[in-house]
Amino acid sequence: MELLDNLALGFSTALTYQNLLYCLIGCILGTLIGVLPGLGPIATIAMLLPATYALPPVAALIMLAGIYYGAQYGGSTTAILVNIPGESASVVTAIDGYQMARRGRAGVALFTAGFGSFFAGCVATLVLAAFAVPLSELAFKFGPAEYFSLMVLGLIGAVVLASGSLIKAIAMIVLGLLLGLVGTDVNSGTARYSFDIPQMTDGIGFVAVAMGMFGFAEIMNNLSQKEARETFLDKVTNLWPNKTDFKRMMPSILRGTTIGSILGVLPGGGAPLAAFSAYSLEKKTSKYSAEFGKGAIEGVAGPESANNAASQTSFIPLLTLGIPPNAVMALMVGAMTIHNIQPGPQVMSSNPALFWGLIASMWIGNLMLIILNLPLIGVWVKLLTIPYKHLYPAILVFCCIGVYTVNNTTFDIYLTVLFGILGYLFTKLGCEAAPLLLGFVLGPMMEEYFRRAMLLSRGDYTVFFSRPLSLGLLIAAALLVLIVMLPAVKKTREEAFVEE
Repeated sequence: MELLDNLALGFSTALTYQNLLYCLIGCILGTLIGVLPGLGPIATIAMLLPATYALPPVAALIMLAGIYYGAQYGGSTTAILVNIPGESASVVTAIDGYQMARRGRAGVALFTAGFGSFFAGCVATLVLAAFAVPLSELAFKFGPAEYFSLMVLGLIGAVVLASGSLIKAIAMIVLGLLLGLVGTDVNSGTARYSFDIPQMTDGIGFVAVAMGMFGFAEIMNNLSQKEARETFLDKVTNLWPNKTDFKRMMPSILRGTTIGSILGVLPGGGAPLAAFSAYSLEKKTSKYSAEFGKGAIEGVAGPESANNAASQTSFIPLLTLGIPPNAVMALMVGAMTIHNIQPGPQVMSSNPALFWGLIASMWIGNLMLIILNLPLIGVWVKLLTIPYKHLYPAILVFCCIGVYTVNNTTFDIYLTVLFGILGYLFTKLGCEAAPLLLGFVLGPMMEEYFRRAMLLSRGDYTVFFSRPLSLGLLIAAALLVLIVMLPAVKKTREEAFVEE
């Protein structure tokens, strides 16, 4: 009964004209950046963070959330019709979706992707609403020691679930932690690692790091790539699947929704990992495994359901514990901080309209997206005809204006350019930027909770092992490390990210 009352409050907040408008804007922008290859939700949210200063907190978070899950819809459109994944989670969709388009079944593939995303999004939002209250109540039992141990588990999870080399993921996490320590020591008041630069005494700006590593770096990376595009827009005729298609897609959608809902909550998980995992599962369990890579409908239904479910359940640890499980949620922490909102369990009690309004907006957003995507496929694909030479200078100008308006200083622009160059170099070296951003956000928080635990225990390090909840989290972290070191698990992990 309490859940129904909370959802009623959420819908009364989300259904105001202002919040509906910003939800629609978020969904349109999400679809747009999902369609345009190379941008992605991380870069776009990083670019738009300064713009949210002028918005009310609820409207700003609803819009940014819409961009995130909207990108999962848009990315599938170009993956199917043009064989260009607009978003990293859509890489797997392109494998069978594009082959379906080549066989004249582009409409069915698009319907499958849209319906799977809609179903998974609705179920995942229900999961988020159901687990919000009990997890928030559990979070109130957390002290500084428990929060520190939870963040250790989060960072280890981010390393284990990151694609590519474990060593590189660890290096990026450590670099992020070090960058987060730049600024003034909160206890002694002395500047550290600031190189006597006055602008760095308050620390490195979150917007500069995020926009440089994801905005500028993505632009440079995409300008260095040239791809031939063959579209199948003219083959989008019949969107409605037949009875056999429905029979084959529904079990895949259910499995994808389950996998995505679970992996979205895990630290370091998120939409790309969920999509890869769902595709691997479908390939191994389907009766039609021989069709995979040649246009199997399960290869579209499973991953598309998984990536959308994961994008929405990733809000669970952010809203209930205040811990971002992936890079996009780290940006959401930045957005909440801009509006003086401390992410965590207290949001539910101090600002219930924001908490439940954001959850309710996800149902509304999913409905908007299914209406936006299927009838307007032609419009979205035509956006690909915009030459990069016109598109990216405009994005760069917008980025620079956004960075400048945060502190009204050109130093932040120089810093963003520096992180952009670093981000581009990391991409070429095969290093993911997402673990760095997680480390950058969690570093100062970890230091704060560690120091608090030390003060309360009078310098006794055993406080992290004497408290049952903290000990349980550290044991879970140690088990994760041991499991990933097993040869069989290591091999499976590597294969999961190298799907042909």
